[in-house]
Amino acid sequence: MYLPQIDDERSTLCKFLQAQLDAVRASVHGLDDEQCRQRPLRSALSISGIVKHITWCMSSSLERAGHAGHEQAPGSFYTSFTPSDDESIEALLTAFDAVREPYLQMCRGGDLEAELPVGPMPWYGMDEARPAKLRYVYVSHVVEFARHAGHADIIREQLDGASAPELLAAVEGWEANEFVKPWQPAGRE
Repeated sequence: MYLPQIDDERSTLCKFLQAQLDAVRASVHGLDDEQCRQRPLRSALSISGIVKHITWCMSSSLERAGHAGHEQAPGSFYTSFTPSDDESIEALLTAFDAVREPYLQMCRGGDLEAELPVGPMPWYGMDEARPAKLRYVYVSHVVEFARHAGHADIIREQLDGASAPELLAAVEGWEANEFVKPWQPAGRE
């Protein structure tokens, strides 16, 4: 959770990114692989698929920034929402955790005024990469990660009624208060 404070622009962007990544990661807490693959809504999204996609987004950004070891296969965006049969939630979280810190380190560095190619995004009719400021990339990731953290929250509520604040409280070890109690499996409250 990124609570209000006076930070510079980069710190603010990075802390918002980290908060959204924390929420996506917490959405898995207490679930098994089968539950993470469930799609309880009309959407094709599952928590496993969201974790895989966010990992793809972070890796893709690292690749575009020239960081070795994060290369993405052509067309991998289209499969980034659906885990294969051999991609367990444990494997997906291992990949998520492995790319998260290099991604956040990248976000903490770099010139916000630097220009880099972004795209293509054929789903929006943008077939070629376009130049954008690094600041644009960070803000667009805040939006992307927040959107999918919200999806994960809704899916999780459908699976077992758990909400993001309860899950974050459990994962981060917050004390219960009059508004939020850390999530516990049913029957252990």
